Amino acid sequence: MSDQKHDHRDHAQHGHVHVAHGRAEGKPDAPAVPMLPAGTIYTCPMHSEIRRNQPGNCPICGMTLEPVLPSLDDDNPALADFQRRFWWTLPLTIIVTALAMIGHRLDLMSMATQSWVEFALSAPVVLWAGWPFFARGVQSIFHRSPNMWTLIGLGTGAAFVYSVVATLAPGVFPASFQSMGRVAVYFEAADVIISLTLLGQVLELKARSQTSAAIKSLLGLAPKTARRIAPDGTEADVPLTHVHVGDLLRVRPGEKVPVDGVVTEGASAVDESMLTGESLPVSKRPGDKLIGATLNTSGTLVMRSERVGAQTMLSQIVQMVAQAQRSKAPLQRMADQVAGWFVLAVVAVALATLFAWGLFGPEPRWVYGFINAVAVLIIACPCALGLATPMSIMVATGRGATKGILFRDAAAIEHFRKVDTLIVDKTGTLTEGKPRFDRIVPAPGVDPDEVLRLAASLNQGSEHPLADAIVRAARERNLALAATTDFESSSGIGVRGVVEGHALALGNTALMQQVGVTVDSLRPQAEVLRSEGASIMHLAADGRLLGLLAVSDPLKASTPEALAALQRDGLRVVMATGDGLTTARAVASRLGIDEVHGEVKPADKLALVRKLQDEGRIVAMAGDGINDAPALAQADVGVAMGTGTDVAMNSAPVTLVKGDLRGIAQARLLSVATIANMKQNLVFAFAYNVLGVPLAAGLLYPLTGWLLSPMIAALAMSLSSVSVVGNALRLRRTTLAG
Repeated sequence: MSDQKHDHRDHAQHGHVHVAHGRAEGKPDAPAVPMLPAGTIYTCPMHSEIRRNQPGNCPICGMTLEPVLPSLDDDNPALADFQRRFWWTLPLTIIVTALAMIGHRLDLMSMATQSWVEFALSAPVVLWAGWPFFARGVQSIFHRSPNMWTLIGLGTGAAFVYSVVATLAPGVFPASFQSMGRVAVYFEAADVIISLTLLGQVLELKARSQTSAAIKSLLGLAPKTARRIAPDGTEADVPLTHVHVGDLLRVRPGEKVPVDGVVTEGASAVDESMLTGESLPVSKRPGDKLIGATLNTSGTLVMRSERVGAQTMLSQIVQMVAQAQRSKAPLQRMADQVAGWFVLAVVAVALATLFAWGLFGPEPRWVYGFINAVAVLIIACPCALGLATPMSIMVATGRGATKGILFRDAAAIEHFRKVDTLIVDKTGTLTEGKPRFDRIVPAPGVDPDEVLRLAASLNQGSEHPLADAIVRAARERNLALAATTDFESSSGIGVRGVVEGHALALGNTALMQQVGVTVDSLRPQAEVLRSEGASIMHLAADGRLLGLLAVSDPLKASTPEALAALQRDGLRVVMATGDGLTTARAVASRLGIDEVHGEVKPADKLALVRKLQDEGRIVAMAGDGINDAPALAQADVGVAMGTGTDVAMNSAPVTLVKGDLRGIAQARLLSVATIANMKQNLVFAFAYNVLGVPLAAGLLYPLTGWLLSPMIAALAMSLSSVSVVGNALRLRRTTLAG
């Protein structure tokens, strides 16, 4: 594989390199074909590290580059080109093959003349229809990356060149090469191999296009227009590209929500199943979030746009699915390493076959050796081996996306099935993440409303769901909030800041210890509230305890079922939360979780993940907040709630769009099915070559008299690739729980 690495450097040095999407891309020499929209990036389905801004061929494996993000337009220039070459030359291949098989019986011409006729008919097939294969074969040698096109180019090229020399200068061959009055030619072998390879490429490209069906269906969800409300109250339909952040938009019954935003007026039920997998419509009222491309089923809504273009959830889902489809699983990296050396081994076997037959075989010895060597080169093409894992990954990520499970890379799919321990955050993961303010317990002599006002003023700068509940409660009571300066968030334990000249601290007991405030006077009340499952925050001003605030966060309806299913599967479930230990235990007892860690900081969650990994556990971490990000990144598989923060989602290789833990069980099932599918493909590809190469080399000839025609080898080679893709497509029918 050192050659391949060297090729990447050469490619970067000799191409026009630019940076797009955070990676280096080069401009290859490519035929003039219809271009996709400006900015389209092309990559190889087998080697995702190859990224270019024009169509072309992969310098490693020679396959046709595909857009990273497929277009809704089904136009496929490579497919159209191969179809044209195939259908225009297929009649010539049939005629040449018929002449080779029965021409001598028809007695239409002399055999020498027939060689010239076959030559004339074969030239367009080999030199025009087969030109892309020879070009890719030459590129593979130039890039020092032997691949399937190396073998096809050598095999068909040898057969054609040999036959041309035999036609133009038959006298250079010994008498043993004579057959039926002429030197034996193999134009039909070269023609049939070219035609069958073209047919295989057509079938493969059509099948591969189905692997991007999930992305195309997601792209098709987005509406084309939005109804914008102007400042003067007039309304007009505008293209979606003209919608900006802050625009007011009207969504009528039966229309799709144009972009992500928040409801400002109206009430309705919105069907979010196309993105989250949730089958029941979700009620929406002022203040509720809306996801672009979801369907408004009943009432009229007025919304304010918050995320447009590439920032919408739909766009992010499409990007994540595309990225996962192009990433490499560890199994694929192993297959890549094997394939690179495999081609060299096949060439060596082909040469050994040629000389073994030529020196020791029956007459005509060298003719047998030549034909068998060509058969070895053709049947051993490693295309099926190269496609075995990428096709499974592409189909699996698409299948997961339809269930609201987004894999950021292939390694996450491969590792998920091995997970035996799940660490879960509480707020936003086990619970709805939409806490409701419960009550205030003030310190003696302190006004409860003043406690709420100061806490809400401080929390205006925090994005935590608990903070949002306090701010909403203060506004509902019409309390006048003050500005905050020197705001500081200590992830997992609370916040600090200066309000009206007072140094405030709001958080759990760990934060109170940091600021030197004792909470003993309110400890009994706090323990009672925690035992009821409420989250407790203490408020201190200038080193003095002012009181505590209780916020409750109801469990998600799906949480008990999800955890029960995971525990039945043998997963060890551990809760780790920044909430107080009493609150955490109260929630855990309702869910049957035995191992609980409360008042943990982000560093503590990270340490917990490492501790379990040191014990030999394969750890998944599920969370939704900024404080979960370090643990999500450290875990063997990080699972972010799609309802949480962007930081959490960027730290985790798996995102559950609807924030439902049942998605973990579904992801495990998909992981098991995908790895089984990948192994089936690899076993099939290896077995095909292990059985095919000896047969093509003629090892069974002494026992059975069997020899494998290069034409049959070409058919088997093409069908093997199509079979691998077809097996991968079975994953689209995988049954997932829930």
